[in-house]
Amino acid sequence: MIESMTNLFETAANAEVTTQATQAAAQSAAKSPLQLGLVAIGAGIAAIGVLGTGIGQGYAAGKACEAVGRNPEAESKIRLMLIVGAGIAETAAIYAFVVALLVKFLG
Repeated sequence: MIESMTNLFETAANAEVTTQATQAAAQSAAKSPLQLGLVAIGAGIAAIGVLGTGIGQGYAAGKACEAVGRNPEAESKIRLMLIVGAGIAETAAIYAFVVALLVKFLG
C-alpha cells in the first residue's frame, strides 16, 4: 500500500515538472511580431542574391547566342564556356537561397 502511494506521488511530481518544462519551452519559443518581421526582412534581403544571378545568367545566354550567330564554327567552345559560367553563377544562387532559408527558419 505504501509503495503504491509512493509511486502515485512520484508520478504526480514528474507530471508537474514535465508540464512546467513544457510551459517554459513554449514561452521561450514564442517570438514577438517585431522579431518575426525582422527575420522575414533578413530572409528577403538574402534572397536578392538569387535575383542577381538570374539576371546575370540571362545576359550571359544572350551574349552566347550573339557569339554563335557571329561565329557558328565556335559553337561547341561557346556552349562549354556558357555551361561552366552558368554553373558557377548557380552556386551563388544556391548559397543565397540556403542563407535565406537559414535566416527564415533558424532566425
